[in-house]
Amino acid sequence: MSKAVQRVPPPPPPPTVAPPPKKEEEPKNDDEEGMARMSFLEHLEELRTRLIRSVLGLVVAFFGCMLFMNQMWDFVRRPAVVALKSLGYPPELAALTPMEGISIVWMRVPLLASLFIASPWILYQVWAFIAPGLYKRERRFAAPFILTTAGLFIMGGAFAYFVALRLGLFFLLKIGQEAGIHPYISASEYMDLFVNVILGVALIFELPVLVFFLTLLRIVTPKFLMQHSRYAILGITVLAAIVTPTPDAVNMTLVAAPMIVLYFLGVFASFLLVLRREGRAFPWGKVMPTVLLIVAILAAIVAVLVFGFHLHGVAKWPFFVK
Repeated sequence: MSKAVQRVPPPPPPPTVAPPPKKEEEPKNDDEEGMARMSFLEHLEELRTRLIRSVLGLVVAFFGCMLFMNQMWDFVRRPAVVALKSLGYPPELAALTPMEGISIVWMRVPLLASLFIASPWILYQVWAFIAPGLYKRERRFAAPFILTTAGLFIMGGAFAYFVALRLGLFFLLKIGQEAGIHPYISASEYMDLFVNVILGVALIFELPVLVFFLTLLRIVTPKFLMQHSRYAILGITVLAAIVTPTPDAVNMTLVAAPMIVLYFLGVFASFLLVLRREGRAFPWGKVMPTVLLIVAILAAIVAVLVFGFHLHGVAKWPFFVK
């Protein structure tokens, strides 16, 4: 009798283990996008490259300006000529040394002009150097930074040339005339004064950019700037007293007033930056009607002065005369 063969059931298959759910990739923010990592030597190499390119741009602008150096010198000495003529003096500047004329006309005037002409290129090199240390979203400020900084630099030079320097020269020469002092102005001394006033005011006009960058780097906040605005106004007044070529309060106020306005413009730009970081929008619809109303009032005042009182603009104080 054959034995029954017992069948052993096969072992159950191992339980299937579900794969762990994939973690959803979190959207990258500015921090995770990261900054460009560079070693200390790489930073030095980048700085050297940007400095060389800035100098090359300045040299190209310098040789271009030398082609028009005589016309530029006429432009530079014009404030002194106007002030001397208005007081009845011969419109002449004196050279006290044989090298004074060539050093001013051939070197200093083209160099000063090339600094203003090459300022956008130099500022681009500055931005290219600091951009690797910024977040990707902040690097989009490249074009506004270059245009705004170069524009304010040129505007500051123009304000110093057409307002501060002309009023200062007239004031100083007028005081000497009342004291019986005949002006004998050295071309070199005049050029020193010209450079100090033009570059000083031009650099001070960069105040909004400085305020904006301090906010961009999270060093200050708009609230902090507004709370300490009285100290900023005091510092601006001191700077205006240093830069202004005359000690009188009128000229100092003419220089300090636009600087104070520029400071608060920088605070406003910083406020817009903070709002953008927080994902909020500025209520332009509520503010623009007020701004347009102020512009319309100013335009009406100018129209009354021109058409009602028959005044016209001049390049010196009081700026509107009959």
